[in-house]
Amino acid sequence: MTGPLLFGFLWVVAAAATAMMPYRWQFPPGIVLLILAPILIVWIGTVHGWIVGLLCLAAFLSMFRRPLIHFWKKAFGLPVGRPGERE
Repeated sequence: MTGPLLFGFLWVVAAAATAMMPYRWQFPPGIVLLILAPILIVWIGTVHGWIVGLLCLAAFLSMFRRPLIHFWKKAFGLPVGRPGERE
């Protein structure tokens, strides 16, 4: 197993462990994982090819869809929150 895939595996395990934590404890490790993901995806993509990199990107977007949607809405000034919630 190559280095990038080993680190990718460890990243997935860390993300799953973070998801099992109580919600108030998820933020710090989640931000670290969110920052490390693009670096890891590019590393995997350069070593194993762009198709594998795109598959890793799709998996990342699937796992972090809610935080990414939240950051997208905040960046473009759209209302943040779920439908029916007060802001």
